[in-house]
Amino acid sequence: MDLYDLAFFLTTIWVGPFWFAMLVYPEHERTQMIMQGPWFFIGPILIWWLVMASDPDGLVELAGDFIDPLNIMEGLVGVLGTRAGAAAAWAHMVAGDIFITRWMWRRCLERGSERWVSAVSVFFGVMLMPVGVALHLALVRDSTD
Repeated sequence: MDLYDLAFFLTTIWVGPFWFAMLVYPEHERTQMIMQGPWFFIGPILIWWLVMASDPDGLVELAGDFIDPLNIMEGLVGVLGTRAGAAAAWAHMVAGDIFITRWMWRRCLERGSERWVSAVSVFFGVMLMPVGVALHLALVRDSTD
């Protein structure tokens, strides 16, 4: 297992307990406590920095490609097509997924959503975030509606 396999594994494992707590125990005081600070997404962010530090040339090349708008897509393909790029992209996506999932979870609690609505939002928030957001916005209403 190299650095990039380890980064992929640790990023995935990091968010698991937070996701599970929001999914299975959404109203529990421990869930409320662990979801208050930045810990739920700080792991993937730190892993992203570690991966980027391990291959700074990729980031420099990507920045250079951004200077020429016609090369931006080719630059992304080049960086994401590497093990470092894929591991960094995964950490980036997972951090975003858990961050948005936390927002949906909190919104469900604040609006008094039914348990199944919260579970659907949280489940798909991490598994398929765009689908989770769409379902969440379609299902979550104010308790006064």
